[in-house]
Amino acid sequence: MNRQCLDCQTAIIGRADKKFCDDQCRSHYNNRIKSEDDSLLKKINQILSKNRKILKAENPNGKVKTKKELLLKQGFDFNYYTHHYTTSTGNTYIFCYEYGYLLLDHDELLLVKKE
Repeated sequence: MNRQCLDCQTAIIGRADKKFCDDQCRSHYNNRIKSEDDSLLKKINQILSKNRKILKAENPNGKVKTKKELLLKQGFDFNYYTHHYTTSTGNTYIFCYEYGYLLLDHDELLLVKKE
């Protein structure tokens, strides 16, 4: 039976269950597969990181009101967040890690920091 390396397609000599011709091919193959799987995760983490950075910059004191359009102009993406918290009064705060916001009337936001 003629077996080929999964990475470089050269003939494999050795054990019957061997998949790669050497350690370099094994490493290259696994790194390529991992990078393809992680590309979406990296993109989402970049968006979350940018959102957190914007919230942190706009909220240096822990609690402040601001306009939604101000965050949008800086590139904030309201579709991405890490979690939400609903208070006993029914208000839902949206968080990006420890920084969050509450949607108010007239496109205003209350920015908060979770301690």
